[in-house]
Amino acid sequence: MNWNNNWVRQTHRWLSMAFTLTVLANFAVRAWGEPPPWVTYSPLLPLFLLLFSGLYLFALPYVGRR
Repeated sequence: MNWNNNWVRQTHRWLSMAFTLTVLANFAVRAWGEPPPWVTYSPLLPLFLLLFSGLYLFALPYVGRR
């Protein structure tokens, strides 16, 4: 495993923590009423970044065989 793969794995882990925190914050803010739209949509950026890094990590074993 080279340095680039380690960087992607570490970034994926930090993104998952950021996504979890934004979802928890979303639920916490909803306890007080309807949140502003930026709070509602804040988990989407880490989610999309997780999608791309996860697809890259998923494809690594298959691309590495060639």
